[in-house]
Amino acid sequence: MSPLNNRVRDLRSRQSLSVAQLANRIGVSRLTLHALESGLYTPSLPLAVRLARALNHPVEDVFVV
Repeated sequence: MSPLNNRVRDLRSRQSLSVAQLANRIGVSRLTLHALESGLYTPSLPLAVRLARALNHPVEDVFVV
């Protein structure tokens, strides 16, 4: 399975959120969020939804298939 492309880093930066702040909001570690932003980790659907909500964007805008 190929990694899921995402815009997490860009959207997080636009909102002036640190990795730690966003990770805390969605209930994951900084390392998990970093791996997700780098494309090394594909989130579960519930995590993808929490992340999209925390960034105030639809899931379809955050993740690109």
